[in-house]
Amino acid sequence: MATADVERLGWLAWLGDWVYHALLVVGDFLIFSGRTFSWMFRRRPARHTLLHSCHDVGVGSLIVIIITGAFIGMVLAVQAYAEFHSLGLETRMGSLINVSVVRELGPVLAATMLAGRVGSAMAAELATMRISEQIDALSCLGANPIHYLVVPRLMACVLVIPLLTVVADFTGVMGGAMISIHLYDIEAHHYWSHSRAYLGMWDIGVGLVKSLFFGVALALISCHRGFNARPGSQGVGKAATEAFVASFIAILALDFFLAIILNALRDRIWPTPPGSLF
Repeated sequence: MATADVERLGWLAWLGDWVYHALLVVGDFLIFSGRTFSWMFRRRPARHTLLHSCHDVGVGSLIVIIITGAFIGMVLAVQAYAEFHSLGLETRMGSLINVSVVRELGPVLAATMLAGRVGSAMAAELATMRISEQIDALSCLGANPIHYLVVPRLMACVLVIPLLTVVADFTGVMGGAMISIHLYDIEAHHYWSHSRAYLGMWDIGVGLVKSLFFGVALALISCHRGFNARPGSQGVGKAATEAFVASFIAILALDFFLAIILNALRDRIWPTPPGSLF
């Protein structure tokens, strides 16, 4: 057999092995997600576990979300001013900044920051419990590990991440307004009137719907990686890294598909009038 044929067969074997393992991981994740949702609707978690998870996700991330949201709005204002100033449309900057923050950048970047802080922490904590056999001990005691460990974390992300997105949106809007009004001397009345004209409840609802899906994906991916961590300290670190990378990719993919679906739904319900910017 020629050398080229051997290399081609080796490449095909590697590709087939990669696809096989990828399908195994996806299938295991879907089974894990199904069991989690089954336990979530079958029996509610204990109050103290849910409150503890909500505190970890919400209170511990509040400062990070405030700083992230504020700088999102300020950076958008700085980058947009030159183009709007050259067209003489400085007072319309608020429409671009606020719609971009509320509809896209606020939910996506807030979820990304939470994937780095909350998702990695969840994966590392559950991975440590896995390699120290605490999860197996729960099963021996008659408690279902998914109901006791995963469901509270999933519900905390579903409940708290949309609220954190609202905080990120508010600080982003105020950060953009501060730079536009106080640094670039844009007249405040026209800035806010144009913002109100183009930013509606639909845009706010779109951001909240996206953050809800981001929270579900973040919690499930992080807990799944923690439950399937490999032994040793390297397994814990790898689980945390894989949780962040997979969550980040899932957030971007969900943002893309949700944007297509929600924009199509908006066009079906409220057709865009001619000449409208958004």
